This record gives sequence, C-alpha cells and structure tokens, in this order.
Amino acid sequence: METLKRTLEEIKPIDTQLMEEAQERLNNLTKPKGSLGRLEELARRIVGITKRKSPSLNKKVIFTIASDHGVTEEKVSLFPQEVTAQMVENFLRGGAAINVLARGVGAKVIVVDMGVARDLTPRPNLVIKKVGYGTENIAKGPAMSREEAIEAVEAGIDVFEEELKRQGIDIIGIGDMGIGNTTPSSAIVSCITGSRVEDVTGRGTGMDDEGVRNKIRVIKRALRINRPDPEDPLDVLAKVGGYEIGGLAGCILAAAKHRVPVVIDGFISTAGALIATKLSSLTKDYLIAAHRSAEKGHQIALEHLGQIPLLDLNMRLGEGTGAALGIVLAELSVKILTEMATFEEAEISREEG
Repeated sequence: METLKRTLEEIKPIDTQLMEEAQERLNNLTKPKGSLGRLEELARRIVGITKRKSPSLNKKVIFTIASDHGVTEEKVSLFPQEVTAQMVENFLRGGAAINVLARGVGAKVIVVDMGVARDLTPRPNLVIKKVGYGTENIAKGPAMSREEAIEAVEAGIDVFEEELKRQGIDIIGIGDMGIGNTTPSSAIVSCITGSRVEDVTGRGTGMDDEGVRNKIRVIKRALRINRPDPEDPLDVLAKVGGYEIGGLAGCILAAAKHRVPVVIDGFISTAGALIATKLSSLTKDYLIAAHRSAEKGHQIALEHLGQIPLLDLNMRLGEGTGAALGIVLAELSVKILTEMATFEEAEISREEG
C-alpha cells in the first residue's frame, strides 16, 4: 500500500500556463489558426502533461498486460481460457497485431504476466508480476481480495518504474490480454458510471444474441452478489475486476506521477482508467483516448472520463492496438508544434484584419 500511497501523493496537475504558451506558438505557425484541429489540441495537452515547451516522444512503450478470469466458466467468451497464455506466446514471438503495429510506429512492446493461469518461462520483454493464477469467478464471489487488488495496482506501478529506469519513457500505450475480460470490464463500467448493465455489455470476441444475454445475466449476478462500492475503486477492482485491469490502472498512475502521456486503448484499458481516475482525479488530464472501440459501453466509459477519442475504426481487439495508432498521432502533433515554421521565421505575410 505504501507504493500506491506514495505514487498518489506525487501526482500533480498538468501545466496550464505552458499550454497557453504552446497555443500562442500554434497560432503563429504557417497555417490558418486552428486549421489542424484536434492535432493542435493534442500537442498543447502533451506540453502541459510533460511540462516541456518542446516535448520529444522518441521513447515509446506499449504495456500489454495479461491475466485470466474465473468468470470464463460461465461461458462468457467464445474462446477457452488457455488462449490467454497462447496469445502471450504469440506476443513474445512477434506475431500478433500489437507487434506489427508497434513495429510500424517504433514502439517497444512489454508483455506483463499479472495473472495468467499457468506459469510462463521468463524471457526478454516478458515481465512476470503474477498476483494469482487467474481471478475467482465474479458470479460466485469477489474476483480477488482487497490486498490482491492493491498488489495488482502496485505491480502496474512497478512495471512502469522499472522500464523508466532501464531505458526511459516519453509516452506509453496500454493494452490487455485476457479471455473473458470484457465481462469484468462491463461490471466496472456499470458500477462506476451508474449505467445499466445492458448498456455497457457487448459481444466481446463475437458472442451471438443469446451469448450476450447470458453475459448480462452473469454481470448482474456478480454486481448483486458482490455489491461493489462505486466510490471505492479498490473495492470495485477487488469485487468484480481483474488483475490486468488493476495493473493498467497502476501504469496510468505511475505515468502521471512522472508526467508521461498515457494513450489508452479500448474497453478494458478504459476500465483500468476508470479505476485510476477514481484513485486520483488528476490522472484524467494525462489520458489520451486513442479510439472508440466497437465494444458496447466504451463510449459511455469515455464520456465519464471526459475523453473524446482520436479515431473511430470499428476496432475491438485490445492488446494495445488502438493505442499504437494513437501514439502516432501524438508524436506527429508535437512535431507540428516543434518543427513547423512561424510566419515570422518563414517570412510569410499573415492574414489581414
């Protein structure tokens, strides 16, 4: 608990004064004011987050955190639980979508085992922070103990801190792997936002209508049995969450502490962001929503966080795939700020009037 407490104490507001100065420069670049739209807003926010007038985003890291879920025994996913470990192996071989996209954007992928149901062999780019061998079935009782919830969040903090010390980090993306994890994510979103379960529960890996109805029943039962307190994020995480969701929250908190922008991926990453922002409301300003997932409920979660996604590509894979695309836009936005010429530098006449 000391690691979490210390991290929360060290998170500070973003620098609004530097954001105003960045806006002045953006207004003086060789283009009509505001003509690059949300890229300008993104650049301004990154200045405020990093507290640097000319931020560099060269060191790009995507944390893909994996864990299993006991609720899979309720038939809430089309895929068997062993696929989680199999996909981790695929990540480590470089054959998954996140690997392809990360290579394309020049980002390092760090895979974290926070609760895969079997032991994995330590290798480069695999960090083992196992809290347990999958959570308990939330339809029958709590996913984990409160102590395990704290351990998961602190493991996420540690993963960030260790990579920061090892090679440095300028921007992170966060992603997930865990068969069945849209179920706890829907439970978290319903609990924290106060939304109906039906409005935040989607098809996950491609469930049919009956599968979705079963999933809704399972989530309602989990919320009824466990009665998570929406004002206590650690209680929500412990009662109906997942180890990787706690780890994602921890990564966000550590990044905010160190003034590093966080590009959140899809539905599961956003559930982690809901936990993080409940622990520290200041973290909201450090978040960049990469895209709007096709998973039902993602928009509700984003709205609760006050986030407008950069992209809407009908994606619903997870892994950090959307975050990789968001990192590209973040990097280009600061290049516009730092590399474009002003009217004065280019000796171009300004608009009249």
